[in-house]
Amino acid sequence: VQLQAFGGGLVQPGGSLRLSCAASGSISSINIMAWYRQAPGKQRELVAQVSSGGRTVYADGVKGRFTISRDNAKNTVYLQMNSLKPEDTAVYSCRYYPPDYWGQGTLVTVSS
Repeated sequence: VQLQAFGGGLVQPGGSLRLSCAASGSISSINIMAWYRQAPGKQRELVAQVSSGGRTVYADGVKGRFTISRDNAKNTVYLQMNSLKPEDTAVYSCRYYPPDYWGQGTLVTVSS
């Protein structure tokens, strides 16, 4: 499985960005797609995940601001990020499992 992420960039505090991650290859009908992030000097952390059945999980710090969704027909997961804060600045990576595949990271910078 190959994952390709898009959508990072520079945004002002309070702004919005939408990330997307497309999976290709041997896609299972049962899987989880997730977004993780790693800020400078910090450990990688789960941002949100969505199962092929539509069940979602969010990190406490993004609840109410971020929305994860997926298009199973396109094997693509999206992360809509609203009300962005400087502390959301990080490299965001998508993950597909099982078994366990990672896409390249995309940098999100929230700064005025």
